[in-house]
Amino acid sequence: MDLVEVARMIAALVFVLGLIGLAYVAARRWSPMAVMRVRPQAERRLEVLESLVLDPQRRLLVVRYADTEQLLLLGEGRLLQSRARRGESGDTGADA
Repeated sequence: MDLVEVARMIAALVFVLGLIGLAYVAARRWSPMAVMRVRPQAERRLEVLESLVLDPQRRLLVVRYADTEQLLLLGEGRLLQSRARRGESGDTGADA
């Protein structure tokens, strides 16, 4: 191999790496998730207030939907128990 062929291979490598970099930047900029971040978000009505891991299979969640708080016990990929409570807008669920 002479010096011209080595220079052509290096130039081709740099060109291909540049194309890969441009594709990466374009994918980050115009991906569906990036487009969703630009749109204004509608007001969310569902909110996870608190999550507590009880053991590797079970998790306790406090979820608010509109003005109703739900206490959910999740386990093994399904809902085990649910309990609802009407809450006021400033209520955090810390009643005794």
